[in-house]
Amino acid sequence: MSLFQTLRSKLGADVVSLLGAVLVVFVAFSISTPLFLTSANFSSMAFQIPVLGLLTLAMMVPILSGGLNLAIIFQANISGLALAAVLIHFGGPDAGLGAFVLGVLAALFAGGISGLLMGLVVAYLGAHPILVSLAMMIFLRGLGEFLTHGGDISGFPPFMETIGHGFLLGIPIPLLIFLAAAFVWHLKLRGTKHGFSVYMIGSNIKASEYSGLHTRRTLTVIYTLSGIICAVAGILMAARFNSVRVGHGEALLLVTVLACFLGGLDPFGGFGKVIPVVLALVILQALSSGLNLIGANQHLSTAVWGLFLIGIMALRWVAAWFQQSGRWRI
Repeated sequence: MSLFQTLRSKLGADVVSLLGAVLVVFVAFSISTPLFLTSANFSSMAFQIPVLGLLTLAMMVPILSGGLNLAIIFQANISGLALAAVLIHFGGPDAGLGAFVLGVLAALFAGGISGLLMGLVVAYLGAHPILVSLAMMIFLRGLGEFLTHGGDISGFPPFMETIGHGFLLGIPIPLLIFLAAAFVWHLKLRGTKHGFSVYMIGSNIKASEYSGLHTRRTLTVIYTLSGIICAVAGILMAARFNSVRVGHGEALLLVTVLACFLGGLDPFGGFGKVIPVVLALVILQALSSGLNLIGANQHLSTAVWGLFLIGIMALRWVAAWFQQSGRWRI
Protein backbone atom coordinates (compact mmCIF):
# COMPACT_ATOMS: atom_id res chain seq x y z
CA MET A 1 0.00 0.00 0.00
CA SER A 2 1.38 3.40 -1.01
CA LEU A 3 1.88 6.33 1.37
CA PHE A 4 -1.01 8.18 -0.26
CA GLN A 5 -3.36 5.23 0.17
CA THR A 6 -2.25 4.84 3.80
CA LEU A 7 -3.02 8.49 4.50
CA ARG A 8 -6.38 8.18 2.78
CA SER A 9 -7.31 5.17 4.90
CA LYS A 10 -6.19 6.84 8.15
CA LEU A 11 -7.39 10.41 7.61
CA GLY A 12 -10.04 10.12 4.93
CA ALA A 13 -10.01 11.24 1.32
CA ASP A 14 -11.47 14.70 2.11
CA VAL A 15 -8.84 15.50 4.73
CA VAL A 16 -5.98 14.36 2.50
CA SER A 17 -7.22 16.33 -0.50
CA LEU A 18 -7.70 19.47 1.58
CA LEU A 19 -4.28 19.10 3.21
CA GLY A 20 -2.87 18.93 -0.30
CA ALA A 21 -4.77 22.07 -1.22
CA VAL A 22 -3.45 23.83 1.90
CA LEU A 23 0.10 22.88 0.91
CA VAL A 24 -0.38 24.13 -2.66
CA VAL A 25 -1.82 27.46 -1.51
CA PHE A 26 0.91 28.04 1.08
CA VAL A 27 3.70 27.16 -1.36
CA ALA A 28 2.24 29.34 -4.09
CA PHE A 29 1.96 32.43 -1.90
CA SER A 30 5.31 31.84 -0.19
CA ILE A 31 6.87 31.99 -3.66
CA SER A 32 4.78 35.03 -4.63
CA THR A 33 5.65 37.14 -1.60
CA PRO A 34 8.19 36.81 1.25
CA LEU A 35 5.63 38.35 3.59
CA PHE A 36 3.35 35.30 3.54
CA LEU A 37 5.43 32.94 5.69
CA THR A 38 5.89 35.44 8.51
CA SER A 39 4.68 35.46 12.08
CA ALA A 40 2.82 38.73 11.46
CA ASN A 41 0.79 37.20 8.63
CA PHE A 42 0.05 34.00 10.55
CA SER A 43 -1.01 36.05 13.57
CA SER A 44 -3.33 38.11 11.37
CA MET A 45 -4.84 34.94 9.89
CA ALA A 46 -5.28 33.45 13.36
CA PHE A 47 -7.29 36.48 14.47
CA GLN A 48 -9.45 36.57 11.32
CA ILE A 49 -10.43 32.89 11.11
CA PRO A 50 -12.35 32.50 14.43
CA VAL A 51 -15.45 34.63 13.73
CA LEU A 52 -15.94 33.10 10.29
CA GLY A 53 -15.15 29.69 11.78
CA LEU A 54 -17.77 29.95 14.51
CA LEU A 55 -20.40 31.12 12.03
CA THR A 56 -19.46 28.22 9.75
CA LEU A 57 -19.94 25.74 12.60
CA ALA A 58 -23.35 27.32 13.20
CA MET A 59 -24.18 26.75 9.52
CA MET A 60 -22.67 23.27 9.36
CA VAL A 61 -25.03 21.23 11.53
CA PRO A 62 -28.26 22.50 9.93
CA ILE A 63 -26.76 21.57 6.54
CA LEU A 64 -25.86 18.11 7.86
CA SER A 65 -29.51 17.64 8.82
CA GLY A 66 -30.63 18.56 5.31
CA GLY A 67 -31.55 22.14 6.21
CA LEU A 68 -29.99 25.59 6.26
CA ASN A 69 -29.74 28.54 8.65
CA LEU A 70 -29.77 31.84 6.79
CA ALA A 71 -30.15 33.80 10.03
CA ILE A 72 -26.71 33.11 11.51
CA ILE A 73 -25.31 36.63 10.96
CA PHE A 74 -28.25 38.35 12.59
CA GLN A 75 -28.41 35.79 15.40
CA ALA A 76 -24.79 36.69 16.14
CA ASN A 77 -25.50 40.41 15.98
CA ILE A 78 -28.65 40.31 18.12
CA SER A 79 -26.67 38.31 20.68
CA GLY A 80 -23.96 40.96 20.58
CA LEU A 81 -26.64 43.60 21.13
CA ALA A 82 -27.89 41.69 24.19
CA LEU A 83 -24.36 41.67 25.60
CA ALA A 84 -23.91 45.37 24.81
CA ALA A 85 -27.23 46.31 26.43
CA VAL A 86 -26.24 44.65 29.69
CA LEU A 87 -22.78 46.24 29.69
CA ILE A 88 -24.16 49.70 28.93
CA HIS A 89 -26.75 49.29 31.69
CA PHE A 90 -23.96 48.57 34.19
CA GLY A 91 -21.79 51.49 33.19
CA GLY A 92 -20.32 50.68 29.77
CA PRO A 93 -16.53 51.11 30.06
CA ASP A 94 -16.83 50.90 33.86
CA ALA A 95 -18.81 47.64 33.86
CA GLY A 96 -17.21 44.87 35.88
CA LEU A 97 -16.61 41.19 35.27
CA GLY A 98 -19.94 40.27 36.85
CA ALA A 99 -21.79 42.46 34.36
CA PHE A 100 -19.84 40.85 31.54
CA VAL A 101 -20.80 37.35 32.71
CA LEU A 102 -24.44 38.45 32.91
CA GLY A 103 -24.13 39.94 29.42
CA VAL A 104 -22.67 36.70 28.06
CA LEU A 105 -25.60 34.77 29.52
CA ALA A 106 -28.00 37.26 27.92
CA ALA A 107 -26.22 36.84 24.58
CA LEU A 108 -26.35 33.05 24.77
CA PHE A 109 -30.04 33.23 25.66
CA ALA A 110 -30.78 35.54 22.71
CA GLY A 111 -28.97 33.26 20.27
CA GLY A 112 -30.43 30.10 21.78
CA ILE A 113 -34.04 31.31 21.89
CA SER A 114 -33.93 32.46 18.25
CA GLY A 115 -32.57 29.05 17.26
CA LEU A 116 -35.12 27.28 19.44
CA LEU A 117 -38.01 29.10 17.74
CA MET A 118 -36.69 28.13 14.31
CA GLY A 119 -36.19 24.55 15.38
CA LEU A 120 -39.72 24.27 16.76
CA VAL A 121 -41.26 25.63 13.57
CA VAL A 122 -39.14 23.37 11.36
CA ALA A 123 -39.65 20.27 13.50
CA TYR A 124 -43.28 20.53 14.57
CA LEU A 125 -44.90 22.60 11.80
CA GLY A 126 -42.94 21.03 8.96
CA ALA A 127 -41.95 24.39 7.44
CA HIS A 128 -38.95 24.47 5.13
CA PRO A 129 -35.73 25.51 6.93
CA ILE A 130 -34.84 28.05 4.23
CA LEU A 131 -38.15 29.88 4.64
CA VAL A 132 -38.07 29.69 8.44
CA SER A 133 -34.49 30.96 8.73
CA LEU A 134 -35.17 33.67 6.12
CA ALA A 135 -38.13 34.87 8.17
CA MET A 136 -36.00 34.84 11.34
CA MET A 137 -33.24 36.74 9.53
CA ILE A 138 -35.67 39.47 8.47
CA PHE A 139 -37.19 39.64 11.95
CA LEU A 140 -33.85 39.89 13.75
CA ARG A 141 -32.54 42.48 11.31
CA GLY A 142 -35.63 44.63 11.75
CA LEU A 143 -35.57 44.21 15.53
CA GLY A 144 -31.89 45.12 15.69
CA GLU A 145 -32.33 48.22 13.54
CA PHE A 146 -35.30 49.27 15.67
CA LEU A 147 -33.33 48.91 18.88
CA THR A 148 -30.19 50.67 17.60
CA HIS A 149 -31.80 53.09 15.14
CA GLY A 150 -29.41 51.71 12.54
CA GLY A 151 -26.32 52.81 14.45
CA ASP A 152 -23.51 51.26 16.49
CA ILE A 153 -23.31 50.56 20.19
CA SER A 154 -19.82 50.97 21.62
CA GLY A 155 -18.03 51.71 24.85
CA PHE A 156 -17.18 48.38 26.48
CA PRO A 157 -14.90 47.54 29.44
CA PRO A 158 -11.18 47.49 28.58
CA PHE A 159 -10.81 43.82 29.58
CA MET A 160 -12.96 42.83 26.58
CA GLU A 161 -10.07 43.88 24.36
CA THR A 162 -8.10 40.99 25.81
CA ILE A 163 -10.73 38.53 24.58
CA GLY A 164 -10.70 39.97 21.09
CA HIS A 165 -7.01 40.78 20.69
CA GLY A 166 -5.12 38.97 23.45
CA PHE A 167 -2.92 35.88 23.59
CA LEU A 168 -2.81 32.87 25.90
CA LEU A 169 0.42 30.86 25.87
CA GLY A 170 1.33 32.62 22.64
CA ILE A 171 -1.90 31.63 20.88
CA PRO A 172 -4.60 34.21 20.02
CA ILE A 173 -7.54 33.88 22.42
CA PRO A 174 -10.16 34.07 19.60
CA LEU A 175 -8.46 31.13 17.89
CA LEU A 176 -8.54 29.11 21.12
CA ILE A 177 -12.27 29.82 21.44
CA PHE A 178 -12.88 28.64 17.88
CA LEU A 179 -10.75 25.51 18.25
CA ALA A 180 -12.54 24.62 21.48
CA ALA A 181 -15.92 25.01 19.78
CA ALA A 182 -14.76 22.94 16.80
CA PHE A 183 -13.47 20.20 19.12
CA VAL A 184 -16.78 20.07 21.02
CA TRP A 185 -18.68 20.02 17.71
CA HIS A 186 -16.47 17.17 16.48
CA LEU A 187 -17.05 15.10 19.63
CA LYS A 188 -20.78 15.76 19.60
CA LEU A 189 -21.21 14.74 15.97
CA ARG A 190 -18.94 11.70 15.99
CA GLY A 191 -19.45 10.33 19.49
CA THR A 192 -22.99 11.00 20.71
CA LYS A 193 -26.49 9.76 20.00
CA HIS A 194 -27.47 13.27 18.95
CA GLY A 195 -24.70 13.33 16.35
CA PHE A 196 -25.82 9.98 14.99
CA SER A 197 -29.38 11.31 14.75
CA VAL A 198 -28.19 14.40 12.86
CA TYR A 199 -26.56 12.27 10.17
CA MET A 200 -29.54 9.92 9.98
CA ILE A 201 -32.00 12.79 9.59
CA GLY A 202 -29.84 14.34 6.88
CA SER A 203 -29.70 11.02 5.03
CA ASN A 204 -33.40 10.16 5.26
CA ILE A 205 -35.71 11.77 7.79
CA LYS A 206 -38.59 9.38 7.09
CA ALA A 207 -36.41 6.33 7.64
CA SER A 208 -35.11 7.95 10.82
CA GLU A 209 -38.66 8.34 12.12
CA TYR A 210 -39.46 4.71 11.33
CA SER A 211 -36.27 3.69 13.14
CA GLY A 212 -37.56 5.25 16.33
CA LEU A 213 -35.31 8.32 16.41
CA HIS A 214 -36.74 11.48 17.96
CA THR A 215 -36.40 13.52 14.77
CA ARG A 216 -38.42 16.50 16.00
CA ARG A 217 -36.43 16.80 19.20
CA THR A 218 -33.16 16.45 17.28
CA LEU A 219 -34.13 19.16 14.78
CA THR A 220 -35.09 21.49 17.62
CA VAL A 221 -31.74 20.90 19.34
CA ILE A 222 -29.86 21.40 16.05
CA TYR A 223 -31.18 24.91 15.49
CA THR A 224 -30.91 25.81 19.18
CA LEU A 225 -27.22 24.86 19.26
CA SER A 226 -26.68 26.69 15.99
CA GLY A 227 -28.07 29.83 17.63
CA ILE A 228 -25.85 29.38 20.68
CA ILE A 229 -22.74 29.10 18.50
CA CYS A 230 -23.89 32.27 16.71
CA ALA A 231 -24.07 33.94 20.12
CA VAL A 232 -20.44 32.99 20.81
CA ALA A 233 -19.52 34.52 17.44
CA GLY A 234 -21.46 37.66 18.35
CA ILE A 235 -19.63 37.98 21.67
CA LEU A 236 -16.31 37.58 19.88
CA MET A 237 -17.25 40.19 17.24
CA ALA A 238 -18.14 42.66 19.99
CA ALA A 239 -14.76 42.05 21.62
CA ARG A 240 -12.90 42.30 18.30
CA PHE A 241 -14.57 45.47 17.00
CA ASN A 242 -15.33 47.10 20.38
CA SER A 243 -18.77 47.85 18.97
CA VAL A 244 -21.98 46.10 17.94
CA ARG A 245 -24.04 46.81 14.85
CA VAL A 246 -26.85 44.89 13.17
CA GLY A 247 -24.99 44.72 9.86
CA HIS A 248 -21.65 43.43 11.14
CA GLY A 249 -20.43 40.48 9.07
CA GLU A 250 -23.26 40.43 6.50
CA ALA A 251 -20.80 39.43 3.76
CA LEU A 252 -19.85 36.29 5.68
CA LEU A 253 -23.14 34.44 5.17
CA LEU A 254 -22.36 32.97 1.76
CA VAL A 255 -18.74 32.39 2.77
CA THR A 256 -19.90 30.04 5.55
CA VAL A 257 -21.87 28.01 3.01
CA LEU A 258 -18.83 28.01 0.73
CA ALA A 259 -16.60 26.75 3.56
CA CYS A 260 -19.06 23.96 4.38
CA PHE A 261 -19.21 22.70 0.80
CA LEU A 262 -15.46 23.12 0.29
CA GLY A 263 -15.07 21.02 3.46
CA GLY A 264 -16.97 18.16 1.85
CA LEU A 265 -20.45 18.55 3.30
CA ASP A 266 -23.20 17.06 1.19
CA PRO A 267 -25.55 19.94 0.25
CA PHE A 268 -28.50 17.57 0.74
CA GLY A 269 -27.35 16.53 4.22
CA GLY A 270 -26.18 13.33 5.84
CA PHE A 271 -22.44 13.56 5.23
CA GLY A 272 -19.64 15.79 6.48
CA LYS A 273 -17.05 16.22 9.21
CA VAL A 274 -15.66 19.08 11.27
CA ILE A 275 -11.95 18.64 10.48
CA PRO A 276 -12.30 19.07 6.67
CA VAL A 277 -14.41 22.19 7.27
CA VAL A 278 -11.68 23.65 9.52
CA LEU A 279 -9.12 22.95 6.77
CA ALA A 280 -11.42 24.64 4.26
CA LEU A 281 -11.47 27.73 6.48
CA VAL A 282 -7.66 27.74 6.56
CA ILE A 283 -7.59 27.60 2.75
CA LEU A 284 -10.07 30.45 2.35
CA GLN A 285 -8.22 32.64 4.84
CA ALA A 286 -4.85 31.84 3.25
CA LEU A 287 -6.21 32.79 -0.17
CA SER A 288 -7.60 36.05 1.18
CA SER A 289 -4.41 36.97 3.07
CA GLY A 290 -2.13 35.94 0.20
CA LEU A 291 -4.03 37.96 -2.38
CA ASN A 292 -3.96 40.95 -0.05
CA LEU A 293 -0.19 40.65 0.41
CA ILE A 294 0.50 40.56 -3.34
CA GLY A 295 -1.60 43.70 -3.79
CA ALA A 296 -4.65 42.20 -5.44
CA ASN A 297 -8.02 43.92 -5.19
CA GLN A 298 -9.75 42.87 -1.97
CA HIS A 299 -12.89 41.90 -3.89
CA LEU A 300 -10.87 39.48 -6.02
CA SER A 301 -10.66 37.02 -3.12
CA THR A 302 -14.40 36.35 -3.34
CA ALA A 303 -14.08 35.41 -7.01
CA VAL A 304 -11.05 33.24 -6.27
CA TRP A 305 -12.95 31.48 -3.47
CA GLY A 306 -15.71 30.55 -5.91
CA LEU A 307 -13.25 29.33 -8.55
CA PHE A 308 -11.38 27.33 -5.93
CA LEU A 309 -14.58 25.58 -4.88
CA ILE A 310 -15.35 24.71 -8.50
CA GLY A 311 -11.82 23.37 -8.93
CA ILE A 312 -12.02 21.24 -5.78
CA MET A 313 -15.37 19.79 -6.87
CA ALA A 314 -13.92 18.97 -10.29
CA LEU A 315 -10.92 17.24 -8.70
CA ARG A 316 -13.20 15.23 -6.41
CA TRP A 317 -15.25 14.10 -9.41
CA VAL A 318 -12.12 13.05 -11.27
CA ALA A 319 -10.78 11.18 -8.22
CA ALA A 320 -14.12 9.40 -7.75
CA TRP A 321 -14.19 8.43 -11.44
CA PHE A 322 -10.68 6.99 -11.30
CA GLN A 323 -11.49 5.09 -8.12
CA GLN A 324 -14.71 3.62 -9.49
CA SER A 325 -13.11 2.69 -12.79
CA GLY A 326 -10.33 0.82 -11.02
CA ARG A 327 -7.60 3.08 -12.40
CA TRP A 328 -6.53 4.49 -9.02
CA ARG A 329 -2.97 3.33 -8.53
CA ILE A 330 -1.39 6.17 -6.56
